Amino acid sequence: MIVVVGGHSRNIGKTAVMEGILRALPDLHWTAVKITQHGHGICSAHEKACDCAGGDDHPYALSEERTPSLTDSGRYLAAGALRSYWLRTRQGELAEGMPALRRLMAAAPNTLIESNSVLNFLRPDVYVSVLDHAVADMKDSARRFLDRADALIVLHGDCPPPWPGVPARWLTGTPAFSAEAPGYVTTEFARWLRERLSAASNGQRECTAQG
Repeated sequence: MIVVVGGHSRNIGKTAVMEGILRALPDLHWTAVKITQHGHGICSAHEKACDCAGGDDHPYALSEERTPSLTDSGRYLAAGALRSYWLRTRQGELAEGMPALRRLMAAAPNTLIESNSVLNFLRPDVYVSVLDHAVADMKDSARRFLDRADALIVLHGDCPPPWPGVPARWLTGTPAFSAEAPGYVTTEFARWLRERLSAASNGQRECTAQG
């Protein structure tokens, strides 16, 4: 099973939602992945400007987090991830790292990924979008995939959504779960996610048996 957690802006709680899922469903033995796309001139391997920037020496970097820490991938481990990775690529070049990510997913029981852009390359079993009605910014990648969300985790839901050009049906036609910091993942959402993954797993087994 593959679950992707995205969101419409930076610093709205995506990593906290990842942690909440890991704590709520530890029996699924998650491999968790943070995806970062660096801006122009930053090397994926060294996370700073270097002579290779813009070339092909370091098109991506995939590193495994070994110990819990305050980094996002370290927080995944602290929350209960079986394994935790950080995939870095240059902005707009996530395709460079996808073969390595696919190999990682093939070896994992279940994969939990923090990213919007990865939806350009795979269709997860569940896509969760984190929305904060108090934050007006809407990333292009979030807008592009919002209508594909299987569930919404909504902060400050009592405020009107501030995003022009986002059809109301994208927000009202999708299961939505109110959340507050720092917990984010409620018992209700955890139950919904488990049931959704169980149904998807049963569907896969039925297709395999029929084939």
